[in-house]
Amino acid sequence: MALVSRAGSSYCIHTDIRRSRTRQNVAFGVVNNVETPLVKEKSFSFSSLSCNNVNIAQKFPLGTLGFRGKRRNSMIVAASPPTDDAVVATDPLTKEDLVGYLASGCKPKENWRIGTEHEKFGFKIKTLRPMKYEQIAELLNGISERFDWDKVMEGDKIIGLKQGKQSISLEPGGQFELSGAPLETLHQTCAEVNSHLYQVKAVAEEMGIGFLGIGFQPKLAIKDIPVMPKGRYEIMRNYMPKVGSLGLDMMFRTCTVQVNLDFSSEADMIRKFRAGLALQPIATALFANSPFTEGKPNGYLSMRSQIWTDTDKDRTGMLPFVFDDSFGFEQYVDYALDVPMYFVYRKKKYIDCTGMTFRDFMAGNLPCIPGELPNLNDWENHLTTIFPEVRLKRYLEMRGADGGPWRRLCALPAFWVGLLYDEGSLQSVLDMTTDWTPEERQMLRNKVPKTGLKTPFRDGLLQHVAEDVLKSAKDGLERRGFKESGFLNAVAEVVQTGVTPAEKLLELYHGKWGLSVDPVFEELLY
Repeated sequence: MALVSRAGSSYCIHTDIRRSRTRQNVAFGVVNNVETPLVKEKSFSFSSLSCNNVNIAQKFPLGTLGFRGKRRNSMIVAASPPTDDAVVATDPLTKEDLVGYLASGCKPKENWRIGTEHEKFGFKIKTLRPMKYEQIAELLNGISERFDWDKVMEGDKIIGLKQGKQSISLEPGGQFELSGAPLETLHQTCAEVNSHLYQVKAVAEEMGIGFLGIGFQPKLAIKDIPVMPKGRYEIMRNYMPKVGSLGLDMMFRTCTVQVNLDFSSEADMIRKFRAGLALQPIATALFANSPFTEGKPNGYLSMRSQIWTDTDKDRTGMLPFVFDDSFGFEQYVDYALDVPMYFVYRKKKYIDCTGMTFRDFMAGNLPCIPGELPNLNDWENHLTTIFPEVRLKRYLEMRGADGGPWRRLCALPAFWVGLLYDEGSLQSVLDMTTDWTPEERQMLRNKVPKTGLKTPFRDGLLQHVAEDVLKSAKDGLERRGFKESGFLNAVAEVVQTGVTPAEKLLELYHGKWGLSVDPVFEELLY
């Protein structure tokens, strides 16, 4: 497979596109937010992706290039992950191939983009009950037919939509997710969110369906949540109770918003990864929006964040090794190789491989498919089943925030773009956090879901740190020159007052709402 060379601590991509033994031209393409590849019949070459000063010759499936043919109404595309059997017969993967896969995400700054993903709960307006799959299918079909989205099928079930580089998918309990296209500015990001919500509402309102922007299902028990007909979720549902007490809550009752951001080199990735991990508890506090469980306060401001602390410790958390001097693409690969797998996808079916590792797979030692070796589609699929607070794929995902209303959907990418896409702001927050100990970072991760910005930190409160961080984010946005700093207004008041969105909801619950959570469905209705 690919040849990876190394100089110092940097990897990069060579311009060559080589040909595998199967005579299939293959290459890397980078499209944010598309978690699994669609294998095309044709192949394309493209100019080099530069990442410092070392060369990698790559040859891989064209899965995520995002090329598509001429538009035609309601085209049907393969379900995620549509691993094509024809891609299996190549040279065995090496660890260097896996490192090269991550390194292929490096982009020059002028090509950095913003990818935003957000989830929301659909419910019947008259009863506040969740949508059943049949209603979700009707909704997806309606959006496809009215707004020219391609249908994504698993067997004979519609499970999502695609349009260009945007996709709509279903989470395990029917949470409706938009994975946005990689966009240049926050104005484009917010316009994309606005367009998506308009399209969804245009169809949903005719069905008596509304959508709720909150981090945790406020009213219903797990037994009341419908299960979506996706094969990977059945495997996860059986496995989760074996490794944590809250994994099913994560699957069926949480919603998040996240932003996906690029890096220019391994060194740039490391700096952004460290800043993102250190500051993730601040983002959790700013966007904390999940204080209710089954109709009552649950004792947390971000129940969604708390749930991740007891979901599956093998694949979650603050990743202390990211702050080691030796950290880089290779160290993340070593980590991911030992994270237990969920499944392998073969012949349009999910095969349960829980408990085994990708390292076992590389050695041909998976009992579920004995002797078979992985391809890069398998590696990409595996990376999507790892859930730390910041996740590395061919871009970085900031994963610490609760779902929320429209204004805060635009505020989260603004917060992280201002911090990580401006060199001055990035250096500022790295200087600010450089002496934070692993114990302090973990303490913030543990306490913020309960105490938010009022979490004690050193000589003050986390709110005081957040004030400096928000200033850096605003300064970074202003230096970008796109007049984007106004998108931070939705969190500026949170920082100024120290009162999180969840605390405002609790105040309404104990006051105006008369100890009922039902009004939240109107309060946070999209």
